[in-house]
Formats: sequence, structure tokens, C-alpha cells
Amino acid sequence: MSPSRIARRTTKLTTLVGLAGLGLFSALASGEVPDEGSRRPWPVSEARAPCADYAPERRPFFGDTHVHTTFSQDASTQDTRATPRDAYRFARGAPLGIQPYTKLGRSQRTVQLDRPLDFTVVTDHAEQLGETHICKTPGATGHDSLVCRIYRRFPRVAFYLMNARYAVLGTRWGFCGEGGEHCKAAAGTIWDETQSAAEEAYDRTAACEFTSFVGYEWTAGPGGGAHLHRNVIFRNEKVPTLPISVMETGFPAVNLWKALDVECRNGRPGCQAITIPHNSNIGGGYTFTSARMLDGEIDAEEAVLRERYDRLAEVMQHKGDSECMLDPSAPDEACGFEKLTSPRMISYFGDEPLRPTDYVRNALKRGLALEGRLGTNPLKYGMIASTDTHLGTPGLTRERGHPGHGGGGKPAGDGVPEGLPDNLLFGPGGLAVLWAEENSRDALFESMLRREVYGTSGTRPVLRFFGGWKYEPEICDATDLSSRGYAGGVPMGGDLTVPPAAEAAPTFVVAALRDSAPDGAPLQRVEIIKGWVEGDSLHEEVFLVAGGENGADVDLSTCERQGTGADRLCSVWRDADFDPQEPAFYYARVLENPVCRWSQWACVEAGVDCGDPGSIRDGFEPCCSEDHRPTVRERAWSSPIWFAPR
Repeated sequence: MSPSRIARRTTKLTTLVGLAGLGLFSALASGEVPDEGSRRPWPVSEARAPCADYAPERRPFFGDTHVHTTFSQDASTQDTRATPRDAYRFARGAPLGIQPYTKLGRSQRTVQLDRPLDFTVVTDHAEQLGETHICKTPGATGHDSLVCRIYRRFPRVAFYLMNARYAVLGTRWGFCGEGGEHCKAAAGTIWDETQSAAEEAYDRTAACEFTSFVGYEWTAGPGGGAHLHRNVIFRNEKVPTLPISVMETGFPAVNLWKALDVECRNGRPGCQAITIPHNSNIGGGYTFTSARMLDGEIDAEEAVLRERYDRLAEVMQHKGDSECMLDPSAPDEACGFEKLTSPRMISYFGDEPLRPTDYVRNALKRGLALEGRLGTNPLKYGMIASTDTHLGTPGLTRERGHPGHGGGGKPAGDGVPEGLPDNLLFGPGGLAVLWAEENSRDALFESMLRREVYGTSGTRPVLRFFGGWKYEPEICDATDLSSRGYAGGVPMGGDLTVPPAAEAAPTFVVAALRDSAPDGAPLQRVEIIKGWVEGDSLHEEVFLVAGGENGADVDLSTCERQGTGADRLCSVWRDADFDPQEPAFYYARVLENPVCRWSQWACVEAGVDCGDPGSIRDGFEPCCSEDHRPTVRERAWSSPIWFAPR
């Protein structure tokens, strides 16, 4: 048996035993195979063997929905050479060589996951997919163009040159031919290879060891570089002939959704897609406003399209946290987590202040108000996280040994990069977790559709969140917590029904289990965040429901953790201030004890002592800057549960 398969089976067994022992998963596989009707309570869209491991009450699957490989122009100009096939092998536990490379093409660094992932989506940029392929392919029409010669000889110059062309002018290069025919044909070649790689990686046997999805990134950057990007994920192998790019749609996301209606939903039987906005923290204030025009408001037609496609939001990735921002009017110290100093700090178009409208929590509140006017909540997001790796390394989120998110944080040279391997404000990114019955495309996609998902900042705690009208405190000690949770209400991502009585108030069960890895940090606390509409005002409040400040700390000279925490936290919380006439949402946030951030690990291992200037080698100066955050408090965010008056 291969090492990756042994690791996967060990991880799966540990997780299942832990979940069962804590009541979070009360249906371990018993050897009994349910009939087809009961085992697949969703529209079956693919031909595959039924999964032997089937959990009617669902279990968590960990993965990454945001992965770039050498097919992405920006990754390739940082000398990333991993293909989608390499990325999927890495996700399943295989080692991968990354840049820099020797003149003979030998990698000088190797990375490998401690634990394989359950699923992955490779999401290379649709924009310039064909152009990049042409520039790398001798004999292709356009290969000898000036632009491609610059691409091969001065890749970082080409990065800016090529991106400026499509972002500012919105037109293709002349070597693409009439109507872009040459570049579209080249994009088709890469799109076919992307699909083939996903199919090869997908385990259609009863073992269901790994699931891959076909996907890509639609990358719009209007208004001087605002990140209005979306990852597009397809349910199965039925996908459009070409990925729909900004070159076809322009920057309005509403055009992407309309094109998906034409080329997927209505134009190709069995085709279904969702879109996931990411980096709203650098969206320039536009991510959660109109998808038709900058600074406009969402209208009724757009609301329907958003609700159909924009089911999830990526709340965390290597370019920072997008949950919430520090707001003096609604203080929440945990909102200071992994923040970029400016939404434009990586766009090279100057500096602008952060805006509350760039964050998911604010969008969730605005969605409640818009539903009252439009009849549909267009900002009803489940929450996940992912890496946005540009190394082709899905799930590489460990703080210690972080190699940078792409190109080692700087263009590859003759040797391993000196100093910190990435921009000080960036990080390893997070993971997406899907609660599903089995590890198949249909089951996982249904999880995303119903928003029974959560995100983590990179670690693997297990989080369940249920809402209903009459959960009792003893549910936390029950061995069948999950079955009681489903029977008494709805899971994360669900909608509470009308109260059964005028005096009723919603009750929530939140249960968290620490990451089972040997170096997994204990849990510190669990919070429930409520947002609601009162008249014309939007409100939010954070409630501590389990655990609390425990004095845990880190020895910054060694990165040794200090203090104690919890292996498990569980609480039943009732909203005593509930008003059945006010729309509201609730989500859970779990915080772990602090640990050394990736940058501090690098500083410690380089022997940096900020009190001794002689110990600070070139490239490690940021270790001692005022902006350096030496510790991080890893966390998880559940998707919300909503209540709307009827």
C-alpha cells in the first residue's frame, strides 16, 4: 500500500473515531449498504460506483477550491511548473518539487502534505489561458511574437505587460488572430487537459478516496485593480466547450452568470455550476454591490442570478481574511485577524482605505435588508476558505515551513530565495470543509449548494452548528448529537422556519473538536455572531458561548506553545433578544490557542534576535518591523443559519 493511501486511511479512521466518540458523527459505516434510493438523496448526475463509506448524517471532507498551476499566466511567470496532474497528486499525498530550478530543470525545494486532502479544484485563470500556452509552445502561431519573446526572456516584465493589456484595454494581442481564434484554440487545448487531469484524479471506485472537480477562475479587475474574481466550479464532467472568461463577458459578473445560463444550465444537459467570490477584502468596495456597474445597487434580476450561482464566499486565503474588519461602532477584536493594510496594496495602483463593505459579515447584513425589498436574498453566502496557491500545492497551509504562495514570494533565481519567502502580510491560506454523506462529486456539490460548509484558516478542527427552537443543554453530552441536531432543526447553511409559538426563541448547538494532528493546537473559545435588521438599521453582536480567554501564549524565541486549552467545546445557546419580526443570521466562530505565525517560524529558524542586529541576515529585516505579527490564532467559521419573517 502506498504511503499516501496509508496516511489517508489513518486520517480517516482517526477522524471517524473522534467524531463518533464526541457525538458529532453517530453513524460509522456498519457494513450495511443502503439501497440506492436512500443512499443518494440528490439528483444523480454521473456514472460511478456507490461509495462504500456512506454516512447518512454526513461527515466533514477537507479540501481546497482555489488552486493555480503552470497554466495560469501569473503562476507561470513565477516559474511554477506544476501541472493540474501534479497538483492532484500533491493533494493526494505525493511530494512535489517547486521553484527555484537548476539550469538542468531540477527542483531545489520539495514540499508534501502531512495529511492528504479529500477533494480539490484546480482553478487556473481563464484569462490568457491560450496566450500563455502559445508563448510556451514552439511552433504555435504567435510563439515568435514580441510579447511571447518577452514572456520567455523576462517573465516578470511579461506579467505586468500582459495583465495590463487585458485588464485596462480588455483586448487580446494581435498574435491571437481574427476574433482571438488562435488563442481560443490554444485555450481549448489546455481546457481539455484540465478536464482530463480532473477525470484521472477522480476516484470513481467504491473506495471514494479522492474527488476532483473541473473548475477555473474568472478574473475581473475593474476600477484600477479591484478584485472581483470568482472561482467557477462544475458539478461533474459536463462543462462548457471553453471556460467563460472576462474577455467574453467584460467585468460585470452578471454577464458571467448569464453566460453560464446559456452555455451550461440551459445549453448543456447535466451541466451545473456555482461561483465563489474571493478576496472581497481587496474588492474596492464592489464585491457585494451591483454586479452590473461599479457603485450601483443590486436589482431584482441580478438578485435571482446571484442566489443561483454565488452560493459561497471565500472568507480566507493567502491574501488575507475577509470575514470582518475592526469597527469602532461594533468592536470585535478577532476581526483584526490576518488583515491587509490596504485593498490596493498588491494592485500597484496606489493606496486606499479599507471599507466595511469589503467584508462578508457586512454583506450578510446587507443581504437581510435587500431580501425585504427584492424578495430574494442576493448575499446569502455560505463560508469556506482556500489557499489560492500559485505553486500547484493545494492544502499546503502549515505555518511552519511555509514556502510562499507562489514563486517563493519572489521570481526564481539561481538558488533558494534568501530571507522571508513571502510578503509579510500574506500567509499560507485556508481550507474548505464540506459536510456530506460520501466523497463523491454529487454529494460534495450538494453540500455546497445547501451551504452546509465551513472554512478554516488552515488547520483541521471539526465544527458542527445547528439551529432550532428547542435544543436542550444535555445534547452536548449525547452520543447522537448529530442526529438530534438534524431532527430538531437545521444545520449550518439552513433556514429557520417560523417560530412554533410567539414566545419561542431560536436555540443553537455548536460543537467543535480540535485538529487531530500531533501539533494541533487546543481550542480556546467558541463564539456565535448574530446580524440582524431593526427598522432601517443593520446590527451585529458577538456572543461568547464556550471556553474563553485562557492565558495561552507562545515563547517567541522557540515557538513553543504555553498554556492549556480544550480538546472539545460544545454549547447550547438561546437568543434571548430574538424578535420574530426582524430578519437575522447566526454563524459560529471557533478560535484555537495562539501559535507562531509562518513568518515567526522562519525568523526563529534563521536565528534572528531583534535585540542583536548582527543576527539579522539580509531578507529577514521584516522579522523586527512594527508590522510583523509573530503569532496567529487559527480559527474556523461556520456558514450562517438564517431567519426571515414570513
